[in-house]
Amino acid sequence: MPNLDKILTVAEMKGKARRAVPKMFFEYADSGSYTEGTYRANESDFNKISLRQKVAVNLEGRNLKTTMLGKTITMPVAIAPAATGGMQIADGEIKAAKAAEAFGIPFTLSTMSVCSIEDVAENTTAPFWFQLYVMRDRGFIERLIDRAKAAKCSALVLTMDLQILGQRHKDIHNGLATPPKFTPYSIFQMMQHPIWCARMLGTKRHTFRNIVGHVDGNHDLASLSAWTASQFDPTLNWADVAWVKKRFGGPVIVKGVLDREDAIAAVENGADAVIVSNHGGRQLDGAPSTIRVLPEIVDAIGKRTEVYLDSGIRSGQDVIKALAYGAKGTFIGRPMLYGLGAGGQAGVARVLEIIRKELDTTMALCGERDILNVGLHNIYSNDIPPRRAPLAG
Repeated sequence: MPNLDKILTVAEMKGKARRAVPKMFFEYADSGSYTEGTYRANESDFNKISLRQKVAVNLEGRNLKTTMLGKTITMPVAIAPAATGGMQIADGEIKAAKAAEAFGIPFTLSTMSVCSIEDVAENTTAPFWFQLYVMRDRGFIERLIDRAKAAKCSALVLTMDLQILGQRHKDIHNGLATPPKFTPYSIFQMMQHPIWCARMLGTKRHTFRNIVGHVDGNHDLASLSAWTASQFDPTLNWADVAWVKKRFGGPVIVKGVLDREDAIAAVENGADAVIVSNHGGRQLDGAPSTIRVLPEIVDAIGKRTEVYLDSGIRSGQDVIKALAYGAKGTFIGRPMLYGLGAGGQAGVARVLEIIRKELDTTMALCGERDILNVGLHNIYSNDIPPRRAPLAG
């Protein structure tokens, strides 16, 4: 693996991943839907928020530890579910899970991962979270939930914003498929990355292993992506939260909330936590950034459940800003994928260390010693609309 010590930012890690991973897989990780306007806004809206510097404060004995779902973690950052991590590097999800476990933060495995639930469970010791898409084949979903229980997953992350797939132009132009289709163009892309190819030849994990061999009927691997796309369920509704929770028997986190009324509905239907997320700008192009809607959702449900933020976190400074607006924790997806592509487990560990150091330094320069004390007083809160909406009733 390359020496990653000189990489100092997530942006630098992204550049290294771009050079190491075939274009079709790198751009899968680094793309949004349609014009990619929401994808860009997720990052740029963080830059509109100014931090409030404080001086002459005792900064010894600083603490970044907090809790998510009652479990103590080393910093308020978790690994978001991200599909095809195992195509950024061989056995990618296993490597990311190991990095998260060593760092002491939650790891979330995607339904559409290359490494299966069982693969990750066999290669880690800490309980991880599993992200669930509800599909038309409810028998398959029941079996998937049962497999997560058997693997001792400690929470389910129920993604609600993928009933219909947003179009991502880069994937279409690149002819992306999992497993890869061997066209002259895709072969050319892969041949430009011999180290990536050599690692892929050394693993048996090349497709959606949570699905292959577990769905009803016989599905040719080459048609698996099309089958999966046809399975996203447009009838998904709030009643399904209770159904999933009853089947799983443990905490269920609802992901994909951008609307105040949806946040309230999620809690009223049994969500144990809510993730404010626009799927990294990969679904509704033109939707607001997550940091823009976070305050009103915290005001609506923050006293009833934990609210987390996903989409757009690229630094420790971003984490501080999300916490200031009321998030209990944050998730990183693309930074994790960049780390995988650039350096596997070591790359993810380096990304986490970069964010940890930025978070610690930023907290200190804002005059705080304990991450639990970060709040609106640490930012200029009028830097980003909308105004915080009043509580209902």
